[in-house]
Amino acid sequence: MRHGHGLRKLNRTSSHRLAMLRNMMNSLIQHEVIKTTLPKAKELRRVVEPMITLAKEPTLANKRLAFDRLRDRDMVVKLFAELGPRYKARPGGYTRILKMGFRVGDNAPMALVELVDRPEVNDDAATNTVVAK
Repeated sequence: MRHGHGLRKLNRTSSHRLAMLRNMMNSLIQHEVIKTTLPKAKELRRVVEPMITLAKEPTLANKRLAFDRLRDRDMVVKLFAELGPRYKARPGGYTRILKMGFRVGDNAPMALVELVDRPEVNDDAATNTVVAK
């Protein structure tokens, strides 16, 4: 009987796992959508959702806690300036995990992790450019 079921070790040491999840959390906050493997995505959700909940209340103590976990000042500023107010009325469930097939090399299940209610980005410049041959 595994009572608490713990966390996914992801075949990494604890320090490597912590650093990997910190980097993935910073990437998700910066880009608001990332592509990763399904187990990493499910573990990332357990880490990033409490951070967004922390950002809903912009106190100095919460900002220091967020910096302690993210270790990136720009991401802490974005977290409290943009994401906290955006999800102020939402009671959790800030991320969406979409399965997107299997990786070519090792057939690992891949997933797209995105923040819900993110603003749509118009790529007019990207669609209007013509690739020269």
